[in-house]
Amino acid sequence: MRRWRSLLPVVIAIVGSSPAAGQRRPERFDGWTRMTFSQAEYRDRRRRLLDAVTADGGGVFLMPSASGLTGGDTFRQNENFLYFTGLELPRSMLVVDADRRTVTLYVPPRDPRWESSTRPNDFPGRDLGLDSAVVRMAAADSVLPSERLAGRIDELVRSGRRLIVDQGSGLDGRPQLIPEEGITPELEMVLALANRYPDLHPANGSRLIARLRMVKSPAEIAAIERAVLAAASAMRQVARRARPGVTERALIGAFEAACRREGAVRFPFTPIIKSGPNALWPWRILASHYDRRNRALAAGDIVIFDVGCELDYYVSDIGRTFPVGARFSPGQRRAVELVTAVSDSILKVIRPGMTLADVQRVAFAAIPPAERRYMQTGSYFGHHIGMSSGDPADLSVALAPGMVFTVEPWYYNHDSGVAAFVEDNVVVTTDGLTVLSRRLPRSPGELEALHAGRAKPD
Repeated sequence: MRRWRSLLPVVIAIVGSSPAAGQRRPERFDGWTRMTFSQAEYRDRRRRLLDAVTADGGGVFLMPSASGLTGGDTFRQNENFLYFTGLELPRSMLVVDADRRTVTLYVPPRDPRWESSTRPNDFPGRDLGLDSAVVRMAAADSVLPSERLAGRIDELVRSGRRLIVDQGSGLDGRPQLIPEEGITPELEMVLALANRYPDLHPANGSRLIARLRMVKSPAEIAAIERAVLAAASAMRQVARRARPGVTERALIGAFEAACRREGAVRFPFTPIIKSGPNALWPWRILASHYDRRNRALAAGDIVIFDVGCELDYYVSDIGRTFPVGARFSPGQRRAVELVTAVSDSILKVIRPGMTLADVQRVAFAAIPPAERRYMQTGSYFGHHIGMSSGDPADLSVALAPGMVFTVEPWYYNHDSGVAAFVEDNVVVTTDGLTVLSRRLPRSPGELEALHAGRAKPD
C-alpha cells in the first residue's frame, strides 16, 4: 500500500505548485481550451446526476479528473469528469452533493504541467483556480482551492455520509481493479481512500453513470454522427487501395491519415484491418503478436475493416468487408449476404421499449441453423458507443430514444476459411432508429463497386 499512499496527494489534488521564476508570458486557461457543448448541457447533466443519486439513496459523488500528464500523445481528460464539467482541468475533483443539491469543483491554484524551474522561458506557468475563466466556465455552485479537498473528505467520512465513486465497469457492484486500460483516476482514488480510511467502503456509482451516459443528447448524437461520417469517408478512400501486395499495416496508416484529414483528433482503437487467414481471427488474437497485423493482401482474399475515429471526444465504430480482387467468390458473397441479412433483421425491429435480449432473439432467428456456430458472439451483436467505443451501459435497461450503439454480426467460418463482417452505428428514436452509417454501401455488389472505384462519392 506504500505506492497508493504516495499517490494520495495526486489523486485528490491537494498539492498545488509555486510560480516559476524568470520570464513569463501571460497564459490564460481559456486561451486554448474550449468546451465541446454549451454550459446548459453540462448543467443539465449535473442536475440529472443529482436526481439519480437522490433516487438511489442520496450521498456525495466524488469524481476525479486525470492528472493531465501524457505519454507523448495528446492529453485526454477522464471521461466522467469531462462529461459533467466539459473542462480539461488536471488533478481536480468534482464533488456532487445530492443531499444538499450542491456541485463543488476543487481545482489547483496553478497548472503543475506548465512549471519548470530550469526552463522558465518554455514553461511560463498558468493559473487554474486563480483564473476567473475557470470559475466562469465551470458554472458550478463553487470553485475552491484543491488544498481544501482533503479536509472536506475528512469531514464527509467523520459524518458517516454515503460516499459514491465510479469504481469501474463492474455493474454488479464489485470494483474492476485491473481494467484493460490500466488503473483509472477513479480506481486510484478508491485505493488511496482505502489507505487513508481503512473502514470506508464507498458505494459503486458505475451503474448510475452508465444509465446517464447511455442516453445521448441531440448535441452528443450530432458529434457521434460527425465521427461516423469522417470514418466512413476515410474507409471509402482506403478500400480502393486494397490490392494484392498491399500490407494491412499500410492500409491502417492510410486510414489514419484519411481520418486526420477529416479532422479526427484521436482513434478509439487502433484500426482493425485484416485479410485472408487473419480475417478469421478476432483482434485480440491478432494483436497478441508484435508483427502479425502486417500481412500482405493476396488475390482472392477478403479484407475486413473494423475502424473508427474520434472528433470532439466522441467516437465512431464501423465495419465492412471488401474483396481484394474485382469480385467476391461465391462463398464470400454468401457470407457477406448472411451477415447483412442478420444485421437487417436487427435494424428492422429496434424500437424503444425493447430489451437487448429481444434483439438477440431476433438476430439468432435470422441465422440459418447450420451457420449459427460460426456467428462468433455471445452478446446481442453490438455495444454502446459515445465518448468511447465501449461506452458505459446497463444492458438490463430497455432501449430508449437517444441510445447509440453498434449492430455488428460477425461470421468466422474456420471450416471453409471464409469470414465476413458488417458494423453500423445506430441511434434509437421515438419510433424506431436512424442508421448513422447509412451512407456506406452494404450489399456485395455495392461493396465491389466501392472497392473498384465505381461507387458514387460520399
